[in-house]
Amino acid sequence: MSVISPDALVPSDSPGAATATPVRFVGPKAALDAPVQAWAGRMGFRGKAGEVLVIPDADGGIDHVLVGTGKTFDPMSARALSARLPEGLYRLEADPEDARVAALAFLLGRYVFDRYKTRERPEVRLVAPDGLDVAEALRIASACALAREMVDTPPADMGPLQMETIAREIAEAHGASISVITGDDLLEENYPAIHAVGRAAAPHRAPRIIEIGWNLDKTDRPLVALVGKGVAFDTGGLDIKSAAGMRNMKKDMGGAAHALALARLVLQAGLDVRLVVLVAAVENAISGDAFRPGDVLQSRKGLTIEIGNTDAEGRLILADALARAGEHDPDLTLDFATLTGAARIALGPELPPLYTDDEALAADFLAAADAVRDPLWRMPLWPGYRAAIDSDIADVRNDSAAWAQGGSITAALFLQKFAPTSGAWAHLDVFAWNSRGRPGHPEGGEAQSLRAAYAMLKARYAG
Repeated sequence: MSVISPDALVPSDSPGAATATPVRFVGPKAALDAPVQAWAGRMGFRGKAGEVLVIPDADGGIDHVLVGTGKTFDPMSARALSARLPEGLYRLEADPEDARVAALAFLLGRYVFDRYKTRERPEVRLVAPDGLDVAEALRIASACALAREMVDTPPADMGPLQMETIAREIAEAHGASISVITGDDLLEENYPAIHAVGRAAAPHRAPRIIEIGWNLDKTDRPLVALVGKGVAFDTGGLDIKSAAGMRNMKKDMGGAAHALALARLVLQAGLDVRLVVLVAAVENAISGDAFRPGDVLQSRKGLTIEIGNTDAEGRLILADALARAGEHDPDLTLDFATLTGAARIALGPELPPLYTDDEALAADFLAAADAVRDPLWRMPLWPGYRAAIDSDIADVRNDSAAWAQGGSITAALFLQKFAPTSGAWAHLDVFAWNSRGRPGHPEGGEAQSLRAAYAMLKARYAG
């Protein structure tokens, strides 16, 4: 499983740290020494956000590096450094708090998906800023790398079985229990919606529900449930997607990747909770046994679901997983899913929507997102749209009526019908993808809301 090398950060008292090349963050009107100002002007450096300029010394080496901040310094812009700097050891010259944030950003920027391609990368390392919890920063960066790597891995190598394998590795590494129900056993164990969505896949890619449990005997602790949508590949089913719409559907298991990565962080931190992790892992394939538009599915909760569109499959498998989570009477449930294109229409690819009807949870989540610079935007569970998922022949329909239009909202309202009622619940409709490549943000898998969720859980439940 993905980890960020601990060699990326060098202790401040280690040999060579004192002579590490300085990295200075400067804005458009920064006062620079005359020779540096002249060199910057010649090279077209203006202190704009994202600009990086190497300042040479008299011997042809590097004296220091200038990094443009624009009018306002965002330490997260340091994600670009590992991709933009020449090989070497560097130290950040910034306010201590900003330097610690920038160091984590630097680690996040080190991620490269190179499973299938040989790459030569310069070894860029950073002196750990004073006060940085190096081990924690490496754990967070590694969790984000795990989520991104799972999303980036092609579906042939990241099917339901591979998700199960990763979940087993996480559970076994931390003394947690794990159980998996696969294939037709899902019907025997009452996971009919998960079975229906995944039954058309090849036998070696059979659908499954994966459940991790940790500290469940410690009933004095609050119980947190993490639920992830794990659609290894989404053809759209019989309502088949276009070629363009199908191209990046390897990322449709991004919710499962986030749930497992967050679980690993919770376990590594030893938060003062009981933990249940539920991943519904399927492939939405096409065969003679695929579920159909017009079918009515049973669900674990007992509600019947009319299928209006087989490409709205994620909410079906989450329905069974959320119902199972509710059987544990959780104090808090978080579900992660690459659920709707409508969320991207509403907020674009870089700002995931957060849905919850719990005001305290919303406040804590948004405060954590702001503190760790992992943006979220709260969206409404607007009751006026509930009628859009009413069905004439079943308890609920999986595609909302066209009049409601707000597809991300109606999807969240659908999930709310199956979510646990024993405690607070939040749904995160993540994109899990960078659509445009830039330094520190390569095109491909991205961890969104993961750091915010961990910061929120840590603030609530740190021992």
